[in-house]
Amino acid sequence: MSSTAELLRTPLYDWHAANGGRLVDFAGWAMPVQYRSIVEEHNATRQRVGLFDVSHMGRLTVQGAAAEMWLDGLATRRAAGTPVGRVRYSLICNESGGVLDDILFTRVTENRFDLVVNASNRAKLLDWFAEHAMADADLIDRTEATAMIAVQGPGAVEMVASLADADVASIRYYRSGEANIAGAPCVVSRTGYTGEDGFELIANANQAEAIWKALINLGAAACGLASRDTLRLEAGMPLYGHELRERLNPLHAGLGFAVDFEDADGGRRTFVGSDALLKAREDGSVARRVGLRVEGKRPPREEYRVLVDGRPCGVVTSGTHSPTLGYPIAMAYIEPELTQEGTRVAIDIRGTETPAMVVPLPFYKRS
Repeated sequence: MSSTAELLRTPLYDWHAANGGRLVDFAGWAMPVQYRSIVEEHNATRQRVGLFDVSHMGRLTVQGAAAEMWLDGLATRRAAGTPVGRVRYSLICNESGGVLDDILFTRVTENRFDLVVNASNRAKLLDWFAEHAMADADLIDRTEATAMIAVQGPGAVEMVASLADADVASIRYYRSGEANIAGAPCVVSRTGYTGEDGFELIANANQAEAIWKALINLGAAACGLASRDTLRLEAGMPLYGHELRERLNPLHAGLGFAVDFEDADGGRRTFVGSDALLKAREDGSVARRVGLRVEGKRPPREEYRVLVDGRPCGVVTSGTHSPTLGYPIAMAYIEPELTQEGTRVAIDIRGTETPAMVVPLPFYKRS
């Protein structure tokens, strides 16, 4: 692991360091993993408002007359015809249908799309996009010139609205708009990675701290990446490097909703990886992603074996003790004939076969 002195810093680094954030190397960035206990930060987000610095995530723009055509040829979700202001969750796949990354893209204007990509995949995607460059589709990396703050929780919309000069509360789920937040121009997207309502705000880097402090002054709790992970796991959201990898495809990960094989007219749509994914759709022999409710108190961890009648039948990709539900949960890839809800399996937790049951995802869904 690199020392934090060698790592990239977000515009909020000084605030994190001065306010007790435990900083760690995350994809080459010095990021706060927690300020207080993970459970405290987790519960603050579920019950009130949690504030997350997610400026390490990549923010890219593609613009030009061919921007729509370019993105439509690379993303599993249709970019063509996407209305202005709409945000879509999508995958970027290789020719084999393996996932290079999961992204959000937003249509900003007719000829501009903004993309948010995972920090760990930013460099890889920039190379991939360069290989697939197209005239009149210019790609700009805006990551280090901007900041990104996630405001999540049942009080998040009201809190952000109180600092906005526009009606951000009317922005619908997976829509985006613009407003001044605490006096700073922001892109305001009603998205998130916690299972709660809220916004993700993108602002110029030099205005991030003013926005952050204004939200803290209203009672938002600064939260680190550790609680963000327990929140997303409860929400059943995949994490790249765990549920998503280049050797896995979105259909077997349970993300078929994010793959459009048809264009708006019902014709065959082609994008990088589409031929392989069509074949994968018919392959019933491959392991599938499921949720597991685990008995006992010990949470399973990544790479622990899933067993049926003592025989290995899968592997855990993420596991934790759920602060909201009060018992251990996990996501795993298991043999397809075992994915039915209620199927009993076991997990090898350090040599002990611990009973578990297949349950629907997400584990937690806000009311």
